[in-house]
Amino acid sequence: MARETSVVTPERFSQGFDYPSYMNQIKVNKARFEGYYDDFKMSAEDAALFKELAQRPDGPAKMMVIGEDWCGDVIRGLPVLARIAEAAGIPISIFPRDSHTDIMDEYLKEGKYMSIPVVVFYTADHEYICHWIERPEVAVVEQREIEKAIRDEKPDIDDREFGQQRRARTAARADDWIAATVVELKELLTKSLA
Repeated sequence: MARETSVVTPERFSQGFDYPSYMNQIKVNKARFEGYYDDFKMSAEDAALFKELAQRPDGPAKMMVIGEDWCGDVIRGLPVLARIAEAAGIPISIFPRDSHTDIMDEYLKEGKYMSIPVVVFYTADHEYICHWIERPEVAVVEQREIEKAIRDEKPDIDDREFGQQRRARTAARADDWIAATVVELKELLTKSLA
């Protein structure tokens, strides 16, 4: 959970990358990021909701994201988060996790895991609203099922092949997981602002 006094001050927030700058500096998976960004089409209804929420006096006026370019959840999720920020008309500030562990420490999953991406919403006055971590619940369940199926099919599989199999099978679920991410973020923001 976020600390009462965050290391992410307004000044620190301003030091993160915007989406184009983040994309310019990443080292791996650039084509995959670009593919998800180009292929994601937000519905007019969803775009209108994010914009309406952002226009509220206590609404999300800033979005911070923690991620790394090697992480499959970030590769799939960050382009969607960038599109949401664009639809809402709010700035996005991206921090690579491994060089900003003090920020990551405020948003550990279950208080111990450095799971990414993390997206944090703030008001115009930089008041914390809410945050979301890693992947939608449906993806958590389905990824566990995918990993179990791979291990059941090949109990002696090595780590490299396991990773390739997992990536191929999770990629087939990407569109549904992206849609679920949008739903969860809409619900989280709507509930947090109620």
